Amino acid sequence: MKYLLLLACFVVGALCVCDSDEDNTVSVLDQFRDREISSYAEKLEGDDLIDYVNEKQSYWTAKKQRRFSHYHGESKEKKWGLMGVNHVRLSVKAKQHLSSTKDREMAIPENFDSRENWPNCQSLRNIRDQSSCGSCWAFGAVEAMSDRICIASKGEIQVSLSADDLLSCCKSCGFGCDGGDPLAAWKYWVKTGIVTGSNYTANEGCKPYPFPPCEHHSKKTHFDPCPHDLYPTPKCEKQCVSKYTDKSYNDDKFYGSSAYGVKDDVEAIQKELMTHGPLEIAFEVYEDFLNYDGGVYVHTGGKLGGGHAVKLVGWGVENGIPYWTCANSWNTDWGEDGFFRILRGVDECGIESGVVGGIPKLNSVDWTLRRHARHHRTHFDENDI
Repeated sequence: MKYLLLLACFVVGALCVCDSDEDNTVSVLDQFRDREISSYAEKLEGDDLIDYVNEKQSYWTAKKQRRFSHYHGESKEKKWGLMGVNHVRLSVKAKQHLSSTKDREMAIPENFDSRENWPNCQSLRNIRDQSSCGSCWAFGAVEAMSDRICIASKGEIQVSLSADDLLSCCKSCGFGCDGGDPLAAWKYWVKTGIVTGSNYTANEGCKPYPFPPCEHHSKKTHFDPCPHDLYPTPKCEKQCVSKYTDKSYNDDKFYGSSAYGVKDDVEAIQKELMTHGPLEIAFEVYEDFLNYDGGVYVHTGGKLGGGHAVKLVGWGVENGIPYWTCANSWNTDWGEDGFFRILRGVDECGIESGVVGGIPKLNSVDWTLRRHARHHRTHFDENDI
């Protein structure tokens, strides 16, 4: 009851918050930090949880999702297999090697969106689908890596790195479809390299994703429901699919020059994002998040299900509430066309404690690809990057 009264008071008070008033923003965040989730709310699920979320707050909307109806009894717990990150926060060892951009003097805008800041990089707007596999850690990595290659090359290299190659071949990353470590994925990029590969539907590149898209916690019906059981981790095939004749497996690889964690500080994360592009972030997923349909997500009820990794693309403020903008890997039917926004500034669900990234090694790339890409796309203006 204490939490409900506090939240109700804040909903009224938030209407008076001015975006440009830093003191008020701090006050808003303080109230979020102090909130408590009641034991009653933690136990809610299904329709009861959705009704509770929509009744008790107005920051985001929850809706009944089609996929939930397919989980009954023991199978109900299998949906958490998609949450493929065991530890969402950086380890003590990882914190010893953090991005240096945190020390730069930079003016940080109130709103920032990578999709608008680097409009020539198509990968920034793509939403992939991990299907029924706990490969979120691999998707968050290759999506951000692809973006960073484009940004670092000033739009000259438009590429989609293969989630399958990373998922199946990085043994040091974890357990494939049963989960992995985001930072280990970035280190693998530096040491071993990753080939190209699109999603299942496009079926392009050296190693496209082998699993079809499916309905992830969505009431829409564009795809069949995801299978109850996770797919087994694909076998590591160190060769391209037969239809891909552009290059050999080894020649198709892209490498990173460095991999690192990012300090668990809002400004440090913002500076890194503004400087080098999207990042991979991990956070704790609760039952209510699966029902997200739009708005700024604030954990309101339901039990903890597991850790999840996604791509961070920007930030902003809505009605005085600061948020991060992220790209999920549950296809475009889920959330805000595949994206979601989550409360920024209070480490909501650990969202600011498990941020990783790296720098692409462009001098390892076959630069004929640049000329090929430039020839097959519209005019590129460096001022757009």
